[in-house]
Amino acid sequence: MNAVEAEPAVTADLFGDRVELARSFTAALARVGEERGLIGPLELPRLWTRHILNSAIAAPLFSGSVADIGSGAGLPGIVLAIARPDVHWTLIEPMERRVTWLNEQVNDLGLDNVEVLRARAEEVGRPKGFDVVTARAVSALRTLIPITAPLVRDGGELVLLKGMNAANEIEAAQKQVKKFRLSGVRVEVLGEGVLPETTRVVRAVVRG
Repeated sequence: MNAVEAEPAVTADLFGDRVELARSFTAALARVGEERGLIGPLELPRLWTRHILNSAIAAPLFSGSVADIGSGAGLPGIVLAIARPDVHWTLIEPMERRVTWLNEQVNDLGLDNVEVLRARAEEVGRPKGFDVVTARAVSALRTLIPITAPLVRDGGELVLLKGMNAANEIEAAQKQVKKFRLSGVRVEVLGEGVLPETTRVVRAVVRG
């Protein structure tokens, strides 16, 4: 069995006085995440670095009401809800067993700023839209934009956590960028000099 990665020193800086909640969530994910199909067997030795802190570093980018599409194990939704109790998070996940997990964590951690919806993004009806919509490791931008942009209010923002190919994904998604009226599309690199692995975020404003 792979050992769980030791908590990096920077964790307390990123979570502040809510670091114990982050530790509880990470411990629960390490304990049952693999058997419940939430994380792969190779993720424990890099759980903090690759998943928890990779999500938490983006916390300052959010405000108001946020939807996390395909929240899965709660990455980034639960992590960000811990880091930003002042923001209201809606975690959207179609798979029942993952929704069960998310609801368990919301209850166990006492996260009163989180709502969990069992649905596909395309099924969610929010006439006013969310201030921000996020997703992590869901699909390529050309597939992701059509299911996330319609959920953003006019003038709201997409903040999508992506991998090393983020810039290439933007190039490949130019048709969708135009169709869904995205502006200011760019890649921002977060965590340089702070985290062992940086986080790439695609940001864009959505015009209705």
